[in-house]
This record gives sequence, C-alpha cells and structure tokens, in this order.
Amino acid sequence: MRVKSACMTFTPSKINFFLLFKLPSAFITGIRVKSISEEKAVIHVKHKWINQNPFKSMFWAVQGMAAEFATGVLVLLAIKKSERKISMLVTNMNATFTKKATGKIFFECNQGSEIKIAIQKTIETGEGQVIVLTSTGINEDGVVVSKFEFEWSLKVKA
Repeated sequence: MRVKSACMTFTPSKINFFLLFKLPSAFITGIRVKSISEEKAVIHVKHKWINQNPFKSMFWAVQGMAAEFATGVLVLLAIKKSERKISMLVTNMNATFTKKATGKIFFECNQGSEIKIAIQKTIETGEGQVIVLTSTGINEDGVVVSKFEFEWSLKVKA
C-alpha cells in the first residue's frame, strides 16, 4: 500500500531501500516491510543462517530489530504527515518470547491512531510525550512467537 506524505511516498520498496543504506544490519538479516498504512505496519523476516542462534531459531536481536521497525516506521510516517520536526527515541523496551521463531515471522503494530494523538499533543503543548507501542511476532501458522513493547519519547524540536 502507498501512503503519501508531504515529503515522500512511504511504500514498502522505498522503505526497504532506506533499510539498505540507513540500517544495513536489518537489511542483511532479511528484515523487510510487507505493508504499511497510517494505522498499521507489517514487517517480516525469514529465519535463515545469517540470523539464527545456536539453537536453530531466529536470534532474539533480529526479532527485536524487526519489532522495533514495525513501531518506528509508523512513528516516522506520522511525523512526516505532521509536517513538523519531531524527535523520536526509544527510551525503554520489554520483550516476551513464547515459541521458537522459525520460518517466516511477521511483526505487526496497529497503533497508528495512538501515535497521531501523541504527536498532536506534543505539537499543541510543546511538551514531550511518551507512548508505548506493541509489536507482535507471529509465525506462518498464526502462532505468537514474541511480543515487544517499545516506549517511544516524542518531542517537537526547537
């Protein structure tokens, strides 16, 4: 899906190209955007040799990169749409792992409306806002393998 913003069109292929140059470790390990809208981002990564741990499943840090990207790309999109300079920073993270991550794993975040509200608040008040965004890792069988919560700090730049 294409989402047009003031500065650029957010498409999976353009964001994946961005990954290659700005987050090469994510690109090399196979993290890719499957779809993005103003409300939801889906990132996928396939378990393979380059991203595995000694137990023949996906290394937790690769899952973390994909999960963070699912939340962060939604924040980036909302910032672009606001047409304001807003800083974004992960200030805390929590993760739960419930099953071995093998095969293709999809990380989803569907909190776009909550992000818009937080950005609007920081624009209106000039005060930093903190928002907790969840990214759930689901395997091809529909089973949850991991769940990440990222605390994002958002603030209008002076």
